[in-house]
Amino acid sequence: MKRAIAPFLRVFVIFGCFAAVTPLGAQTPEAPFTRTEVMVPMRDGVKLHTFIYVPTRSSEKLPILFLRTPYGTGDMSPEQLAGAVPELAADGYIIANQDIRGRFKSEGQFVMLRQPRDPKDKNAIDESTDAYDTIEYLLKNTSNNGRVGMAGTSYGAWLTVMAALDPHPALKAVVPAASPADMWIGDDFHHNGAFRLSYGLEYTYMMESSKEITDTAKLVDNSDVYQWYLDLGSLANVDTKYFKKGLPTWNDFVSHPDYDAFWKRQGFAPWLNRVTVPTLNVAGWWDQEDFYGPITIYELLERHDTEHKNFLVVGPWNHGGWSRGTGQKLGP
Repeated sequence: MKRAIAPFLRVFVIFGCFAAVTPLGAQTPEAPFTRTEVMVPMRDGVKLHTFIYVPTRSSEKLPILFLRTPYGTGDMSPEQLAGAVPELAADGYIIANQDIRGRFKSEGQFVMLRQPRDPKDKNAIDESTDAYDTIEYLLKNTSNNGRVGMAGTSYGAWLTVMAALDPHPALKAVVPAASPADMWIGDDFHHNGAFRLSYGLEYTYMMESSKEITDTAKLVDNSDVYQWYLDLGSLANVDTKYFKKGLPTWNDFVSHPDYDAFWKRQGFAPWLNRVTVPTLNVAGWWDQEDFYGPITIYELLERHDTEHKNFLVVGPWNHGGWSRGTGQKLGP
């Protein structure tokens, strides 16, 4: 059977499948995938924790679907993976799922939405170089056909766009769904410059208090969040009482209240000046976190899309809603 990465909508079904998994069960001889757990070396010596799932019922060289996440790869068994993505399991895709730098079992320092590196600095690293180095490893250590696709939602989508800035030659397509594009103008932490206090504070605490996901209930009284913020008083009390200037992203919020060079460099506008690979952007009309992002990414790429490789799907979803349910009906 001829397989290709290009049919984007086949990849589209995987977006939510790694969000919540149960512990690894016993693998039987009939398991649809073999699973290998590896630490993939990066160019600076840091190693990133990665699961590689290889179909057991194919002798052909297969394409690779590569996923990256800051939220933990989970411990998905081959059977669970096949149940989550039956189309991909049936067609035969190698699937790699990776904890990004500094998160969960991966080494290195985590930097929230790490800004793209200076291309003049040959020793610099960013999420693009980590994706590049991992793809190189996958090509050398699996029986593949030399074709790789990437997909993700929200932060995972942002990671796919980063990978496409300076892509490995084997990267043939990306599907960023609900990717942020500018965290001050319109995505996540600010909307037209208005700071989303609860979101910004709680998400930063969740992501930067430890290498894993930290329950915000340890900080905020979830039974009455509004009252908790009233009792907090001045925002200066966030550091005085809780963060002690120890959470880098909160420090950035405090240091950069306006749309300055920091936010502009972190956004995609200076970087998306060419369409490197076919790209399917996905957005939801009711996405209060990242509706601005996918529309902006599409618009920036469209300026340079002379080969018609840039696409956009907008549907009746909230944030990540396309991964919940079959989509056969809307409403109750």
